[in-house]
Amino acid sequence: MHLKTLSGSVAAIVALATPAQALLRFGCAQLVVNRLDPLVNPGQIPSAHLHQIIGGNSFNASMPPVEHDLPSLSTCTTCQFSEDFSNYWTAVLFFRARNGTYKRVPQVPNLGFEGTRGGMTVYYMQDALFDYGQTSKVTAFKPGFRMLVGDASFSTRKQTSKFRQLTYTCLQERSTRSPETLGFPDKPCPAGIMANIRFPTCWDGVNLDSPTHQDHVSYPAEGTFESGGECPDTHPVRIPQLMYETVWDTSGFNDPELWPLPNNTDGIQQPFVWSMGDRTGYATHGDYMFGWKDDALQRAMDSPCYVNCPTLKTQTIAEQNKCSVPDVVKEDIDSWLTELPGISSSKMTMPMN
Repeated sequence: MHLKTLSGSVAAIVALATPAQALLRFGCAQLVVNRLDPLVNPGQIPSAHLHQIIGGNSFNASMPPVEHDLPSLSTCTTCQFSEDFSNYWTAVLFFRARNGTYKRVPQVPNLGFEGTRGGMTVYYMQDALFDYGQTSKVTAFKPGFRMLVGDASFSTRKQTSKFRQLTYTCLQERSTRSPETLGFPDKPCPAGIMANIRFPTCWDGVNLDSPTHQDHVSYPAEGTFESGGECPDTHPVRIPQLMYETVWDTSGFNDPELWPLPNNTDGIQQPFVWSMGDRTGYATHGDYMFGWKDDALQRAMDSPCYVNCPTLKTQTIAEQNKCSVPDVVKEDIDSWLTELPGISSSKMTMPMN
């Protein structure tokens, strides 16, 4: 069943709107693909499941919020805006063959960022209305701010209702942006699968983090960011709409002979699985650690920056691609694998009623 959102196609809105809103859209190259998670599993090497990470090169297994200042500890970033040393990460997509073996699905850059080494497209949006004037204000994230959206243990559509707008787009071509679904697409996608992660847009104004990494932020009291919903009294501060787009090049796995048989006993009719063992798509999630230098992000959100921003320093794609961190786990993630890294077959997430 398709999920209809008021945002529809952010890229289409970007193309049509007048450049009067603060809206940043930029590419970030791959920093590392590793089993590390300093937010949920701090200090643990390896972490529970595999992630793909972008951003500043101070990323490591242990990033305590007080001691670890991302802008001062990073010497480079994989993101287009060179003052952005934040870290952004998601799970990794795998293809599951009929014989039960796994192959990592490659990532490709979004339209407009050709030449970028994998990675993601990141958005920061100041206003949801996209009219001809800057009608509202957002408060940029503060040093030490971090958050998580989604739940790696979810396996049903009902569970996903807790999080608004964690979706997938089956790309008919690279410019496709609708419709969006809550679970994995159930048919081959000619140009790949885009995973869309939209974060909450309201903050309690006090806590930079919370035990769940979620309770200090909230969605609007009603509706969505795109519908202009007001923040609840518990979380009155409007923060930028942070969004990730990751393009997974599934086109190499579109042969129907590779897909599950129609009478497949486990009921799964598509072959893709997240690195934590989820075969439904409902366990998608995204992590964020703020790391913009000084007041760079607030300046951008307070000005009519539109996609590119003259108030921010930029770097070339070649410079972005040079930034990386070492693989500290050193496990095989690129061969055909009999099990997902860190995940035995007994831990696979199956759909539930």
